[in-house]
Amino acid sequence: MPTNPPDEGNTVTQQTDDQPKAPKPALESMTLLVAAVIVHDKATNRVVLLQRSENAKFAQGLWDLPVGKSEPGEPITETAVRELYEETGLTVKPESLKVAHIIHGAWGVEAPNGFLTVVFAAHEWIGEPENREPRKHSQVCWVDAGAIPDAFVDTTASALHHYLNGGSEVSLDGWSAA
Repeated sequence: MPTNPPDEGNTVTQQTDDQPKAPKPALESMTLLVAAVIVHDKATNRVVLLQRSENAKFAQGLWDLPVGKSEPGEPITETAVRELYEETGLTVKPESLKVAHIIHGAWGVEAPNGFLTVVFAAHEWIGEPENREPRKHSQVCWVDAGAIPDAFVDTTASALHHYLNGGSEVSLDGWSAA
């Protein structure tokens, strides 16, 4: 009976307890995970937006969606629910969120190794928008979907316009074509 020799050039290694395991990635090297929420009142065709204050760390004076960073170990839907409530006072159920857009940025102010923003749409909520973080935002309000301000954070503006116009579901920001 012939034996089949191993493929030449393909080394097979076996993990044993005395071999080092792959190190966990350093937190500093990870892409920042972010959630944003488009609260869309389809009946009146308006969305909840916030305007960043002059004291904001990022995008001072620009309009934006409710958005924020994920906490370690936090599911992205919980990030969306938490950030929306912290910034606007609106409550949504995680299971009612629908993925509207994904932004993959190569670099960000607080994300030198890039960021991934999952933009959710919410059509059901409890409460009325209010500015719960006046140090960070100058206002939180309903805005007609046909009158989105021009002075808007580029990445989330693109995601919002793609969502409202039924466009692509993924945006790449800052990636050079190879």
